[in-house]
Amino acid sequence: MKPSSQRYSWRMVEVGQPLERIDDAAREPDAGEVLIEIAGCGLCHTDLGFLDGDVPTKAGLPIILGHEIAGTVVAAGAGEEHWIGAEVLVPAVIPCQECAMCRAGRGNVCTSQLMPGNDIDGGFATHVTLPARGLAAVPALPDGYELADMCVIADAVTTPLQAVRRANVTEGDFVVVVGTGGVGGYAVQVAAASGATVIALDIDDAHLTPLLDHGAAGTLNVRGLDTRAIRGAVRDNAASHGAGNTGWKIFECSGTPQGQETAYSLLGSAGTLAIVGFTMEKVTIRLSNLMAFDATAFGSWGCPPQRYPEAIELVTSGKVALLPFTRKVPMADLPQVLEAAHGGSDPRRTILIP
Repeated sequence: MKPSSQRYSWRMVEVGQPLERIDDAAREPDAGEVLIEIAGCGLCHTDLGFLDGDVPTKAGLPIILGHEIAGTVVAAGAGEEHWIGAEVLVPAVIPCQECAMCRAGRGNVCTSQLMPGNDIDGGFATHVTLPARGLAAVPALPDGYELADMCVIADAVTTPLQAVRRANVTEGDFVVVVGTGGVGGYAVQVAAASGATVIALDIDDAHLTPLLDHGAAGTLNVRGLDTRAIRGAVRDNAASHGAGNTGWKIFECSGTPQGQETAYSLLGSAGTLAIVGFTMEKVTIRLSNLMAFDATAFGSWGCPPQRYPEAIELVTSGKVALLPFTRKVPMADLPQVLEAAHGGSDPRRTILIP
């Protein structure tokens, strides 16, 4: 375990202002809690939203951001001593495991859920103290992987996995993923691993091109295309793979009004639309299309911890690749990393290494 002199946290104290580096804020764990030495923490678009004030944190400020956490348990409170020494992923949404939603298997919408970096301090630190409930043990790592690499599973992989499972994607389905940066890129991989033919839509070839080697049967850069042109191109792609124009399963992962409008416009007879990306902006749609097409639309928030072992297995089995879509940078350089992230110059997901 790092000596106390090497332990630190990056704390958000004010919207739109640089993070403040402080001595380690992680306290000793109480009963039901663990202290985790962080191996890596992913930088998510949600974190940028908190920093910029687009979305307020629930806990108020100051707070330590970061919800994609992998690390080693180095201390534990009463009842959780069996976790000491374990390499783990922390759920991006930690349910209470007691409410009606949790009992119904819907822990991702637990009424008392805690999100690291939103409700409680998160992973932009060397150490963090968190509830032990929902922790997922990480087994032997695949060749070439370190524990830090696995942190992005805790949101970027589990979030689309939950949506794909709720949509019941199976062998032979035709799937469209709208927005393939971060979560969307992994949605392509998870859907392909489930047996679907997947076409990926984005406005940036840097997001699209790598997916041709990782699950996408086709890609479409929709920059400058109107709705009719996009729909026609997707239909042509479906036909080229022997799929018709019905029963498509569409995943909106861009979290933009344009992406949501595009995804809804693709919905046809017996189709399914999953809203996975988030935006505070409003869109105008004709809801009667759902009735006319006998279609289904649903929102998908996070992922219950019981799905985390499946997400880990998708990576350890090689069905979902992480390394081509991530980069590791020192957490000590976080201010510069955040500045670069706002510029969007690198399409890979950033992993912060303490």
